[in-house]
Amino acid sequence: MFVGFSCKQRCICPSCHQKRTLVTAIKIAENICAPVPHRQFVFTMPKRFRLFFRFDRDLLRKLPRLAWETVLEVCRAVLDRNDVAPGMVAGIQTHGQLSNWHPHIHALTTYGAFAPDGTFIPLPDDLSSTPFLKIWQDKVFKLLLDEGRITQDVIDQMRSWRHSGFSVDKSVALAAADTAGLERLAAYMVRCPFSLDRILSVSEDGKVVYRAEKAECQPFPILGDQKLFRGISRNFEVFDPLEFLAEITQHIPDPGMQMIRYYGWYSNKMRGQRAKAANTAAASEEIAIDDEDTPYRKLCRMRWAALIKRVFEVDPLSCPKCGGEMKIIAFIERRDQPDVVEKILRHCGLWERPASRAPPATEQPEQLDLELQYVDTDEFLMAL
Repeated sequence: MFVGFSCKQRCICPSCHQKRTLVTAIKIAENICAPVPHRQFVFTMPKRFRLFFRFDRDLLRKLPRLAWETVLEVCRAVLDRNDVAPGMVAGIQTHGQLSNWHPHIHALTTYGAFAPDGTFIPLPDDLSSTPFLKIWQDKVFKLLLDEGRITQDVIDQMRSWRHSGFSVDKSVALAAADTAGLERLAAYMVRCPFSLDRILSVSEDGKVVYRAEKAECQPFPILGDQKLFRGISRNFEVFDPLEFLAEITQHIPDPGMQMIRYYGWYSNKMRGQRAKAANTAAASEEIAIDDEDTPYRKLCRMRWAALIKRVFEVDPLSCPKCGGEMKIIAFIERRDQPDVVEKILRHCGLWERPASRAPPATEQPEQLDLELQYVDTDEFLMAL
């Protein structure tokens, strides 16, 4: 039985990206998040600003920091303490339901903050999202103003609107020690921008019918309803072939761009400090550590077979004929072992050599003879 390798692509292959999603979700839920109440914060912005972040990915990298500063300021103001810090895992998402360009931030945040001694101080349950919205709006305005993308007149104009287009949603709450809920929410934050299951059909001329996440029909809008300000959602879209490829490929991040950021109590620095202190305490007490339970060995056991079993609930190492456990006997790479690949495929009757193409045309295109002419500077400026 032959099993293909992962293409190791981010945000473009729903199958291979699913492994990255599962590994990240398990890491966040089991190794990073503390057993305290959490909430999901979703930070969005007006449509007129979204195009700036599409063509300037450096600008997109700054959005998670703004979301973190927003939550930090509100927590310190509500708790009336400047020495506390919440924990946040912020994920950059650039896609909407129909794979359209919609940059926003999903943040898995502790609903409260940690004191320097590790004591958790929760936020009140009836806290409104208004203070988060106002600070988030001000910070986005300041970012775009400092970058020269907008002017103060635009800010003044949008502040006068009844609905500016900014939004902060914190309705999704998770109880303390809800590891399964944290894992599901983290997987949702780092999911692939599109899904093969939502491609309903491909017509003969190549048009793609793509379904939204929520496939139910929307009720007819009522005049004066507040929901009209959000816009009317569509449950499908018909794309031309090149348009569909353009919609998908615009969500591929730049090489080396981190789509998940950790802040506050969950930052790499603070987690490293706590781990160092714990290791020092354990060494001083001379506690024996079972090698079978170390985090490294747990991570090593998270093989591709275990991840496939998590998603499809099928063991890929189980023989489809007898049900026995199969063993991996060889890894064959196309680059280093092309002869072995061809020999095996020929034996199985699966080898198909691509048809040879004709040599390129020998005729050279006509070369235009261009003559250089001197033009006086004053004459050139007058022509402009």
